[in-house]
Amino acid sequence: MIYKRRESRKIKVGNVEIGGDAPISIQSMTNTDTRDVQSTLKQIRALQEAGCEIVRLAVVDEEAAESLKAIVAQTDLPLIADIHFDHKLALSAMRSGVHGLRINPGNIGSTEKIRQVVEMAKDLDVPIRIGVNSGSVEKKLLERYHGPTIEAMVESALNHMRILEGLDFFDIKLSIKSSRVLTMIEANRLLASRCPYPLHIGVTEAGLKEQSRVKSSIGIGTLLAEGIGDTIRVSITGDPVDEVKAAKDILSALELRLFGPTMVSCPTCGRTEVDLIGLATTVQEMLEHIDTPIKVAIMGCVVNGPGEAREADIGIAGGKDLGLIFRKGKIIRKVRQEELIQAFKQELEILLKEME
Repeated sequence: MIYKRRESRKIKVGNVEIGGDAPISIQSMTNTDTRDVQSTLKQIRALQEAGCEIVRLAVVDEEAAESLKAIVAQTDLPLIADIHFDHKLALSAMRSGVHGLRINPGNIGSTEKIRQVVEMAKDLDVPIRIGVNSGSVEKKLLERYHGPTIEAMVESALNHMRILEGLDFFDIKLSIKSSRVLTMIEANRLLASRCPYPLHIGVTEAGLKEQSRVKSSIGIGTLLAEGIGDTIRVSITGDPVDEVKAAKDILSALELRLFGPTMVSCPTCGRTEVDLIGLATTVQEMLEHIDTPIKVAIMGCVVNGPGEAREADIGIAGGKDLGLIFRKGKIIRKVRQEELIQAFKQELEILLKEME
């Protein structure tokens, strides 16, 4: 096994542990107006149903901070308030019951204002995430490093970290994000080597769904494979539920966490004599509401299919007139092509019952 998890301090956001030996958690962010309580709650519930474990909300003014009271009261998901510049919003958000803050301490005012936030965070056991990207690097660091370089972003994160440590606060999580995948990877590698805290990782401004899936899989996946990263967010321009689905796919692909069935299917080729795309699509829909972590294979060749997918718990190998259903590489049924889906469903139900 090449994977070795980076050691980090463990913190808690609500009832979710982060860092240390805790599972890598999935985060997302609402794109509703936080002041619209019902719309925000509706989206939080959709995110929770999809598998999201921590949700961040934008707190743009005092009304949004006050609205958090009603939102916190009606969900059991840990909520993080995203605060920029105004320390009073951080204080109000904590009074409203949020479970975490996302701020940059150096950007919210004087030492006294920072102290007020930190003291309340200590009293209420609210951890703080420091979030840095290329647009938030301090002017003096931009001048020193001649732009928002990897070194400038890391130094910015460490400076904010030291502010909190100087106030005897250590329930810290850090993140450095970039829209450039290679920058995000290198910055997090450097940050991981220079701090003891858990890291939240993601490619920011990653684009629409398909583009983001590619960029996020490369960026987040590379770091996770190196043992770096304790929480993840896939940033997508669109429905945040899609962010959660993509995050689960990344974790599943690396076998760091399993979320229900994993389906593998072969590419079509000249030997394929069955509607493999239609077959795979139908089976994928069949698997959507199953929680058991099984591996399912949909293969287009009865000759090689069972052998190539022998590690699958159950699978189909389609042929011209008949198809095979197999388990762990062993053929258990031969059926006519038009009966293949129904027969597979029957065998799948038997397998799931055996695994209960």
